[in-house]
Amino acid sequence: MNKKLPPILQVGDILISSDILTEEFCCDLSACKGACCVEGDAGAPVTLDEIGEIEDALDAVWPDLSASAQAVIDRQGVAYTDRDGDLVTSIVGGKDCVFTYYDDIIDFNTAQPIPHCCLCALEKAFRSRRSRFCKPISCALYPIREKRFSDGTVALNYHQWHVCEAARLKGHTLHLRVYQFLKDPLVRRFGQDWYDELCAVADDLHRQGYL
Repeated sequence: MNKKLPPILQVGDILISSDILTEEFCCDLSACKGACCVEGDAGAPVTLDEIGEIEDALDAVWPDLSASAQAVIDRQGVAYTDRDGDLVTSIVGGKDCVFTYYDDIIDFNTAQPIPHCCLCALEKAFRSRRSRFCKPISCALYPIREKRFSDGTVALNYHQWHVCEAARLKGHTLHLRVYQFLKDPLVRRFGQDWYDELCAVADDLHRQGYL
């Protein structure tokens, strides 16, 4: 039986919740249909720099946005300050991110179409090389949420949401832990050296019988 990990670990100068190393996760778009883009009551957290990059990408994504989303952006811009005082992407109807568009995808397991999935227009433009900005790092890092304290300390927490139940099941099937699934966005946010240190910490904890 594995030993019990402390709830908080430190990797470099970043605090992380230990369940980022222990819990299993892998997005399953065929099951959730991108619910994280439209559920909730606020948009995705963004930085001032990201707002500028999103504004630069508007021409590339505009044709994929709904008329309602276009109207919201025309009225209040690509982002607003939510009730917690955080900058977040603008939303439509109190929930849908303005950059959500709906389309069918192909289930790679069955080769059958899955209709009406929620997808990201920013990511679509990036992948088709019409934009240099992929999507907010908060979206890329989910289910990890980043919190910065007043003293500058950065903490990473694993957020469990009911709409991601299928992702937890798929992660368990693949034996893929949260930090492994999120390798690319973690490297994007904190750098390869930090991610390598994170993996070294995980390997050391495994050898000690914690994982």
